[in-house]
Amino acid sequence: MSRRGKVLQYLEEAHAAEVALARALRSQIAITPEGRYRHLLESHLRATRDHADRLERRMNELGHGQAPLKALVGAAESAAGQLLSIGRTPLDLLRGTGGEERVLSGAKDTAAIEALEIATYTAIERLARNVHDEETARLASSLAAEEQKMLDRVLREIPRLTDAVAAAEAGGSGSDVLAGRGAVDVKRRNGAAAEQAAGPTEPRPSRTARTSRKTRGAPGVARAGRRVTGSALAAGDLPIADYEKLTASEIAARLPELAQVDLAKVEAYERGHQKRSRVQNRITALRAREPWPGYDELTAGEIRAALENAGERLAQRVYDFELAHKNRSGVLEAAARERTHA
Repeated sequence: MSRRGKVLQYLEEAHAAEVALARALRSQIAITPEGRYRHLLESHLRATRDHADRLERRMNELGHGQAPLKALVGAAESAAGQLLSIGRTPLDLLRGTGGEERVLSGAKDTAAIEALEIATYTAIERLARNVHDEETARLASSLAAEEQKMLDRVLREIPRLTDAVAAAEAGGSGSDVLAGRGAVDVKRRNGAAAEQAAGPTEPRPSRTARTSRKTRGAPGVARAGRRVTGSALAAGDLPIADYEKLTASEIAARLPELAQVDLAKVEAYERGHQKRSRVQNRITALRAREPWPGYDELTAGEIRAALENAGERLAQRVYDFELAHKNRSGVLEAAARERTHA
């Protein structure tokens, strides 16, 4: 087999894995209670289907055959099913352990599959560059960055899903934790209730005033509005210490911690200096339009206050942004509540 043929083979295997993952996610969604993690799974399923479509378009451009692809899908699903139990139906998943443990087990399976896909796309990118297939290399690099983003989101959920298992084992309500109503959320709600009982220290601004503050006076608006040029930045200006001493992989691992305005700085610096594709692709996957200018520098309490009477569309933007980036349960709960009651 030629090296270009090997690229096509790897693409077909990646496509088969995405199809298998979509099937697994549908099964996991069927047993996951309504709440934060279910919304994450639904978002993941949409992204997985998109990945499969993008791979199929590229394979068509390279001239793959339908029959080999079908065989590969079956083989990939069988192998993955044996390794990670992703071939089970919702009925199979409902047997045996408690619901909380099934959800946690599914999350661990998902994390393992994501890691496998990242490795696959890394290999595809490398092989494609060896045969000067830059289009396939760019596609693989983009998909790897998106898979890394999803893996990060799933891993952030593992502690909370584990808390749900512990709560259920202790005779408590693990379903409350799965739905995003764990002890931390209760504490936050109690704190908010105490603040309300104590009374505001100053008059609450009108909705118009709050909107004006969000769009003009919120922290970070002035900085976020300025154009950042890579040539004007030095490594010492970047939000990651010892930037020039770190490898691309080390920098990519720290990027999810940064605010959008800081991601813009790193992106501009890389564009003007080292131009490392791994860093740039990771930033592309993490960059998103904030619900309003300066949002990323507000505290959770400031965002919850701003969401009051914000309207369904703005609440939805906040919910989507938080789910993809900050994942703060208090903000997600406030956005979901405003979205429901708008």
